[in-house]
Amino acid sequence: MESAKKLVEVLCRISEPDIMRRFFSEIFTPAEIDDFVLRWQLMEMLQNGVSQREIATELGISLCKITRGSKVLGAGNSITERILKDKIGDT
Repeated sequence: MESAKKLVEVLCRISEPDIMRRFFSEIFTPAEIDDFVLRWQLMEMLQNGVSQREIATELGISLCKITRGSKVLGAGNSITERILKDKIGDT
């Protein structure tokens, strides 16, 4: 758990998108980055009201993976939901 805490601290110190992209490409494989991006896409789609079945079809993923994201957003005090709302409000 200490390693996870350290990684979070490192990520919090990176404020420039280009540096974050380079950091990701250095520590994650392309497949890991794709998984991370896919998770974010499904969370955005859920937040925008897209149905779970539509998401599954469009992204080619299982309903189980989407259901987990839906539970996170439905928890009521989700940091992810707050981040998505801030992001959507800025566009």
